Amino acid sequence: MDEATPNRITFSGADGVTRLAARLDRPQGPMMACALFAHCFTCSKDVFAASRIAEGLTRHGIAVLRFDFTGLGASEGEFANTDFSSNLDDLVAAADWMRQTLEAPKILIGHSLGGAAVLAAAARIPEALAVATIAAPSDPAHVQHLFTGSLEAISSTGEAEVRLGGRTFRIRKRFLDDIANHRLEAAIASLRRALLVFHAPGDEIVGIDHASRIFVAAKHPKSFVSLDDADHLLRRREDAIYVANVIAAWAGRYVGAVEPTATNATAAAKAAATSEGPQPVTVAETGQGRFQQMVTVGDRHRLYADEPVAYGGTDTGPSPYDLLAAGLGACTTMTIRMYAEHKNIPLQRVAVTLTHRKVHAADCAECETKTGKIDHIRREITLEGDLDDATRKRLLEIADRCPVHRTLHSEVWIESRLAG
Repeated sequence: MDEATPNRITFSGADGVTRLAARLDRPQGPMMACALFAHCFTCSKDVFAASRIAEGLTRHGIAVLRFDFTGLGASEGEFANTDFSSNLDDLVAAADWMRQTLEAPKILIGHSLGGAAVLAAAARIPEALAVATIAAPSDPAHVQHLFTGSLEAISSTGEAEVRLGGRTFRIRKRFLDDIANHRLEAAIASLRRALLVFHAPGDEIVGIDHASRIFVAAKHPKSFVSLDDADHLLRRREDAIYVANVIAAWAGRYVGAVEPTATNATAAAKAAATSEGPQPVTVAETGQGRFQQMVTVGDRHRLYADEPVAYGGTDTGPSPYDLLAAGLGACTTMTIRMYAEHKNIPLQRVAVTLTHRKVHAADCAECETKTGKIDHIRREITLEGDLDDATRKRLLEIADRCPVHRTLHSEVWIESRLAG
């Protein structure tokens, strides 16, 4: 029986005896898919990149299993007794555990040598539909350069202690022989899964040429995303979150979109709404941070709402007032566009910039309220095209006719009731 605590589990490795330590990060809301993450060489499941990418993916409805390979982190066994092949076996064992316990992984993610591992193991995980590599070598033998000063000792005595990342590891000749026997070109060419390659041009550990070889060897569908000035280990939080967001958006095309959780009231609203009528808007807490919300519009549109860090949020989405301003801005541009088309006005592009703040009522000469503070939305409209002054003035007047603008200036009836 596999032991389990909140998020932390153990499962049997490929040998059926060694217990491997793992962490399962699950989304608070509905689950779109499961992902299996393979960490970098000699790293652990808790390395910054793995933990932050997992955190980011759960916000998009993707559950992530990350585990320590044999002899690393909290897993049992001796690292010296492992090699690339045994790591692949453990990766497949992790997928087996997911298949039996939750759901087989549809997404495989590998960082550094873990990227080479998921490319090699993908064929043994039939449910996997999408594979993403991050700073991955195109050949497992690339890691041999880490042992340059110990290669002679390893060859002559069969093993040697090597200092990597501030820690000492015993590397045996069987490891070098094993990585030398693994060639990924054929595995990549026959992947038959969507592939996403992340790599930073300035990566000093695994050069960008490795990403080029992986990409060229792969068949479509394949994509490449540059990580700009990120370092090999993605130590900056923003780099890891960026990777997570891109993976979630990209993988959704292949594994399907998450279905929003519906309350009875929401389900009834959906049933009542037609494809041509107003769509119900559902806003629900995700459980991530204090204020993060999932906003679902109808059956197709999803986005996060949050508060800035300064107000206790995690800044993963626009604030409620940002969304209000966005609604007014979108309505403004659409209304101007419709009028321009109707009047055959050569308007090339319209853009609106809005800001919201609280101001003293006394500062507004046109307002009826004269005491306390009021809401002030500043709307700056940019019109591009061959337009004379009279036309520009007329389009500015039309902006005030947008339905959302009128709603904000009219009496609004908001009815609140408990669902159920």
